[in-house]
Amino acid sequence: MAASLGHADGTNDDYLHANGGRLYDAAGQEVRLTGISWFGFETDLQVFHGLWSVNMQGVLNTMANRGFNVVRIPLSVQLVNQWRNGNGGTAGSINYNANPGLQGMSSLQVFDAAIAAAKQSGLKVMLDMHRVVNTQQSNGWAAQGYTTADFEASWQWLATRYKNDDTVIAVDLFNEPHGMPGDPTMSKWDDSTDANNWPYEAARVANQILSINPNLLIVVEGVAATPKTGFTYADPNGGNYDYNWWGGNLRRAASHPVNLGSAQKQLAYSAHDYGTSVANQPWFYNGFTEATLTADCWQPNWLYLVTQNLAPVIIGEWGGKLDGGSNQAWMTALANTIKTHRLNHFFWAVNPNSGDTGGILLDD
Repeated sequence: MAASLGHADGTNDDYLHANGGRLYDAAGQEVRLTGISWFGFETDLQVFHGLWSVNMQGVLNTMANRGFNVVRIPLSVQLVNQWRNGNGGTAGSINYNANPGLQGMSSLQVFDAAIAAAKQSGLKVMLDMHRVVNTQQSNGWAAQGYTTADFEASWQWLATRYKNDDTVIAVDLFNEPHGMPGDPTMSKWDDSTDANNWPYEAARVANQILSINPNLLIVVEGVAATPKTGFTYADPNGGNYDYNWWGGNLRRAASHPVNLGSAQKQLAYSAHDYGTSVANQPWFYNGFTEATLTADCWQPNWLYLVTQNLAPVIIGEWGGKLDGGSNQAWMTALANTIKTHRLNHFFWAVNPNSGDTGGILLDD
């Protein structure tokens, strides 16, 4: 992969694998994912946001020229379920003067064009099942009438469709599993086979995907809350849990790892991390520093996987506004940590219309 970044590549050998806390290409060269998300397909428009004013290829070229090497594309089970059942879907709000080549295309056709455009820009793609339905987040991967079987079938369909194109190198299985103690739909992390146990379901769907394309990098996010030592998910008392951002709690990934069997080298974990512009957190006390953030949040939740050389960690979402204050202090600290530990990361987002973070593009 490292040799192919920055230009279209006609081969099909750019897949990655893990060894300890790092990612490598087929030649054994270490690769770092420096990615960014472009959202919209997971919404009711069913296409990238921003195509109402900008050219799709131009934005992807800008990403590549700015040093990003992978684009994370959020999707929904609702949309992919529609695609796999033969309905290409309506592509909403596209400026055809800016994007004449997309005229008359369905949502699926625009998506295929986006994969081809990413390839042309020299970018790789990580597919992200961001939501179940296009109007809201849910605790887990089965909600609003869509079942675990729909979730799995959607991933199998995607894996089959792009199995011969190494533009798609990674799959982020589900975005921000979460939930609160006492809620039976809470996404949990333990050694059970319960329907809401995330590492169990992640392993199930991952092995289905890998049976179709054994070369894909499987990316598994954390959850939001895990019971403290001596407690279990049967305890409804929220005070007996450790919390982090949705998708950011990987405290149990060492003791209860996602088990891919002989394909374990295809596994990487992902944690989301945000600053004060998104929500205040106990670790954002007056005078917080990179050292305190590391001790209070990052090391116990996910950084330990890298420092102990257990598995790669991708900062799957981070971003925010340079406010000259606490949010910028957090951003600077996390950027330094990413650099120090050579972490893989995906900035949120290219879009300017993410309400609490903004993006790298302006509203025009």
